This record gives sequence, structure tokens and C-alpha cells, in this order.
Amino acid sequence: MATRVPSSLLGLLGIKLPIIQAPMAGVSSPAMAAAVSNAGGLGSLGLGAMTADQARQAIRAFRRLSDGPLNVNLFVHRPAQADAAKQAAWLRRLGPEFEGVGASPPSVLKEIYTSFLVDEDMLAMLLEERPHVVSFHFGLPRPDQIAALHGAGIVLLATATQVQEARSIEDAGIDVVVAQGYEAGGHRGVFDPDAEDPRLGTLALTRLLTQSVHVPVIAAGGIMDGAGIAAVLALGASAAQLGTAFVATDESLADAGYRKTLASEAAYATVMTRVISGRPARSLANRFTRFGAGVADDVVPAYPITYDAGKALNAAGRAAGDAGYGAHWAGQAAPLARSMSSQVLMQTLEGELDRALA
Repeated sequence: MATRVPSSLLGLLGIKLPIIQAPMAGVSSPAMAAAVSNAGGLGSLGLGAMTADQARQAIRAFRRLSDGPLNVNLFVHRPAQADAAKQAAWLRRLGPEFEGVGASPPSVLKEIYTSFLVDEDMLAMLLEERPHVVSFHFGLPRPDQIAALHGAGIVLLATATQVQEARSIEDAGIDVVVAQGYEAGGHRGVFDPDAEDPRLGTLALTRLLTQSVHVPVIAAGGIMDGAGIAAVLALGASAAQLGTAFVATDESLADAGYRKTLASEAAYATVMTRVISGRPARSLANRFTRFGAGVADDVVPAYPITYDAGKALNAAGRAAGDAGYGAHWAGQAAPLARSMSSQVLMQTLEGELDRALA
């Protein structure tokens, strides 16, 4: 590996390559994470949609395949405030979409994910299992949670989409900032989804954060190959985080409809939308994003209550042979995705990076 790759973060994370596989809830698997860590990068698991027991099983499944470092990611959103009237109106709005796939909408919606902010079982599990890295999305955990995880020897990461969020992360004592550009696939890591979003791209954000905070910065968003990794390293990032690049790998949990959409012309037209989950997230263009094009943000119920409806609609669509309502998260460089094993992808990325830095 060329000498221009920063070494301090690599040592902190216990990795040889400046490559982090993004912790994609519902897509990244223990097998994927293990393949990445075994190849010298940092494999990751998204635990935000899991209970503590499910998360423990996923961590142990990884450890059966790898003795390398593991990053586990948690959602730290504000717990949802239910609004019965808004939720009922949302179900009525979705009615024609359900009817189109021969189904009826659910009668009520639930908060399907528990924020780490109030999940004491998850904290207890992490203190017992002690993954090498824990990362946070949508905000920051409580100070006592940070102290407990640090006390267990765990390295902490958190996502920032702007300078103010990055400074809050640093002030909270988090070890590393993940700079998520607007072109990134999946959920925006914004602390407040209702505040104005500056929509900073990965390159601009990475450079701003490396000049604004004193902790290492990992760049994320639109990075699909070794040339992209080299570009963000040149801007001062200590590593790159890749998500969409791994969606088409053999170990991905993406279903056939998701993979087919990723390989189609829809990959050239990703869309930022709230209608699938209740929070801004970048998806491949599909039937759900087209429905969302005419929907104002303020009529969408809170995250993750909206996601309960979105998952029900996707299940109904799949049962009818229609994959167009899936949460097909992908970044703006989605057409560069490659179908291969995670191990081969890591080898390919390493070779591309070496050539780009030569």
C-alpha cells in the first residue's frame, strides 16, 4: 500500500486498508463483514433494525467467520412522536398504491425500531460482546452511553453531514467522524431531518471537516472504486466508507428485485425521498419514489412509523410480483456497482487504489 495512506486511523481501527464497508441495515451480512475484515478492511453490520438478541447473534455469526475488527452501527434518532391523524391520512394516501397490488393498507402504524437513546438492552449487549467499533447514525448517544462504551475499550464513530454536526461529534468525545455527502445512498445522517439541509457533496464536506475538526475523518458517499478512495484521501480523509459498492456482492442481503433495479437504468436516477421511511434517504428510482415525487415532507409521519407502512407496501408488492416498492437504497454512483464476491471486490479495490496512488 502506498505511503500516502494515513496510518493513525488504520491502527485505531485495526485495519490494513483505508476501506470501511458501510453498515447497511438489511443489506450487510455477517458473511459480507467478515470477508471485508479478512481482506484488511473494516467490515460492518447495521444493527438499527435489530433487537439486542438479534444483534448479538449477528455479531457472533461474524466472529465465527473472522477474528478481524467489526463495526456495528446504531440509530440514535429522536424516538417518534405518534400523530394518529397524520398517520391515518398517510394510510389513506397510500390506499391506491396498496389497491394497485391487490392489498389493503394496515389499520394502524407502529414505531418499528427502537432508538439506541432508549435501548438499554442494546447497550448492555454491546458492553458484553465488545465489538471493536460502534458507530452512530442520526445523531449522538447520551454522554453516559459514550462513557460506558469507551470504558469497554470500544472505538466510536458518528456520521456528520455538515460542519456543525461534526463539531458536536468531536465535542462529545467521539473518536472519528464519518463525513456523509449528499450523494450517499440510504438514509441521510442529519441530526434534525426537519432542519434546512446544506446538501454538501462528499468532496466539499470531506475537505471542510478535515479543516474543521481534530479527529480523523472517514469520507462516505459516491465512492465506488480505488480512484474514488484515492480522491478523498487526497482531500485529507483517513479512509473511505463504501456502501452501494457492496450491494451487488454475493454476500449482500439485497433481494432479486433490488439487484435487478440496481443493474437497470434506474441506477442513473437516484432520488432523495422521505416517503419510504419518514426520513430523507437516497433510493434507486422506482414506483415508490415516483409516488413520493408529489408528496410534501410535512404530510409524512415520523420515522420509523412511516417505515412500517413502507415495509407493508413492499411486502404486498412483492407478493404480487411487483418489486417497485422496495427500499432500494443506493448512491449517485450506483451504475458503477459490480457483481462479485466481497473478497474479490476488496482485492479489486486494493489494486485500484495502489494504481491510483502510484
